[in-house]
Amino acid sequence: MLTILGFAMIATFLVLIMMKKMSPIAALVLIPALFCVFVGKGAHLGDYVIDGVSSLAPTAAMLMFAIVYFGVMIDVGLFDPIVRAILKFCKADPMRIVVGTALLAAIVSLDGDGSTTFMITVSAMYPLYKRLKMSLVVMTGVAAMANGVMNTLPWGGPTARAATALKVDATDIFVPMIPALAAGLVAVLVLAYVLGLRERRRVGTLTLDEALVRADETETALVGAGAGTVTGGTAGGKGSGTGEAPGTGKASVSAAGSGEPAERDGTADDEFQGLDPHRATLRPKLYWFNALLTVALLAAMIMELLPIPVLFLIGAALALTVNFPHIPDQKARIAAHADNVLNVSGMVFAAAVFTGVLTGTGMVDHMANWLVDTIPDGMGPHMGLVTGLLSLPLTYFMSNDGFYFGVLPVLAEAGHAHGVPTLEIARASIVGQPLHMSSPLVPAVYVLVGMAKVEFGDHTRFVVKWAVLTSLVILAAGILFGII
Repeated sequence: MLTILGFAMIATFLVLIMMKKMSPIAALVLIPALFCVFVGKGAHLGDYVIDGVSSLAPTAAMLMFAIVYFGVMIDVGLFDPIVRAILKFCKADPMRIVVGTALLAAIVSLDGDGSTTFMITVSAMYPLYKRLKMSLVVMTGVAAMANGVMNTLPWGGPTARAATALKVDATDIFVPMIPALAAGLVAVLVLAYVLGLRERRRVGTLTLDEALVRADETETALVGAGAGTVTGGTAGGKGSGTGEAPGTGKASVSAAGSGEPAERDGTADDEFQGLDPHRATLRPKLYWFNALLTVALLAAMIMELLPIPVLFLIGAALALTVNFPHIPDQKARIAAHADNVLNVSGMVFAAAVFTGVLTGTGMVDHMANWLVDTIPDGMGPHMGLVTGLLSLPLTYFMSNDGFYFGVLPVLAEAGHAHGVPTLEIARASIVGQPLHMSSPLVPAVYVLVGMAKVEFGDHTRFVVKWAVLTSLVILAAGILFGII
């Protein structure tokens, strides 16, 4: 019974948010509460929620201060050189922009944290997608899949969990999987190319000068920063995703806070930078301080010198104090990023209700045991393939902790009984990560859709099929290369 109710709860949640009948926060809270009553454990709802909140509170704190820290770093111009390099490659070609999104997300994912990857990627690419009236779900989908592939790095989380759960070395899991993961990354880039061609056919290809005058609304040049605006005249477009190519209008690029049009003394390539080069928050004289602070912060994260929430708390305090020594300026920067902080932290705590009920009522254990029990005996020698296939739905509907510490040891034991090496099971368990990164139980995905101003249901409806395809490419490559 608990198995059926568990699957029904997840299905109800996904259907309601994809049909936009409920907001994600409301669905994450109300649906599990209702099912908790159905299970007959309504009296324990408070305990389940508190347990869920307690387990996710460090994640919420990390995200809150990470958003402030990287928001400040974006404001002061730390990532402008990377953005300019990517945008120089992208120009105003939708195909290049989508491919550039995948490349940027993959590169930034090397730090092993999905939230920071999405903050940097969206901040860099969002203005281009808006300016050219491109589909924003293409941006969120490509970024999520690229990050999902790179999330398998030993310091990214899943590989470390698999190694811990099965008592093997993370390097022995990851290194042999590199060819298969490389195939997955190539699949993401090919998919980005195909989606980019589709966007190119829909919106057309512009020169940079044409792109500069293609705005039909006043929009901020930096997501969440409120630092500069691009004021457009009339245009024929109706926004992204409509399938109509907008016309052109007049535009003037204004310096932050000046109210006057900035002089166009450079080339169109200089102006079309996504991030406003004239924003008042830039701190070029502190560039190397901010770069060293960020490198030190990431190094401390990898070396686990302190808990990640504490590191970001200290980093955010230092970044604000040094870059904006005046208290009113600090308040302004915090206020500029408050929407993102509130949306993401609220979503994380709402997800805590969902995971708390799913775990506390025992639904997740019954679901996992049912799936393992349904594996035919004849599939025993192929437990690597079975584990790879199961990793797709299980890591989507469960947290990584639940899958790797609860389900994976059972799968490994079943494989061992049929002579399948434990390392093979461990490698197969990470192939579902491209899909996992868009799971409603992953806090980072709310950073992605929140900053991109995309409905979670729209993102889910778009990305699931492509993420499944990418995961299957990794699995097929692993089998082909003899890794799995």
